[in-house]
Amino acid sequence: MEFRPIIERALSEARSTLDAFLGDPRNRDAVTAFAEAVVATASAGGKLLSCGNGGSASDAIHLASEWTGRFRDDRAPVAALALTDAATLTCIANDYGFDQVFARQVEAHGRPGDLLVAISTSGLSTNVIEAAQTARRLGLRTVGLLGRGGGKVASEVDVAIVVPRATTADRVQEIHIQIIHAVIEAAERQLFPGSYAD
Repeated sequence: MEFRPIIERALSEARSTLDAFLGDPRNRDAVTAFAEAVVATASAGGKLLSCGNGGSASDAIHLASEWTGRFRDDRAPVAALALTDAATLTCIANDYGFDQVFARQVEAHGRPGDLLVAISTSGLSTNVIEAAQTARRLGLRTVGLLGRGGGKVASEVDVAIVVPRATTADRVQEIHIQIIHAVIEAAERQLFPGSYAD
């Protein structure tokens, strides 16, 4: 098997997906709104909650860890929690059903003014939809990192960021992680300007 053509095609698709995303000014506006929501939440002493399934769960963890740990330089931690603890997930799934694994945690941890980042490559994950609905009911800000048109999650969040063109989860997730990193840098520069020399 020739690996090089496969690898080059994959990387080319990734670049084309990013180009398509950047080509729509609405996407830039939505990512800016995401950064503004992070700054507003953190400035007011709120916390960031994040959730998703599979690879999106990994992105949710990545987002939270960058805030509670560090991104580029030392600074104070920002309250952030990925709703991905295995014991909690299986407990809630066993007692209430898998559709409630995130919503129940949002109800437990979320407070008005907090921010939920709901991640779904399809926009159709029922447990993510339930989490977004619960968050809005409780007065949390909501952002969706989505793909494939945004699905139902797009209509349940304040800010929907939908990756265009991509038809597979991996291409969508690649853009999601770039968005996460861009938003963290933008928000961090506002919240902790001393962490940046330029």
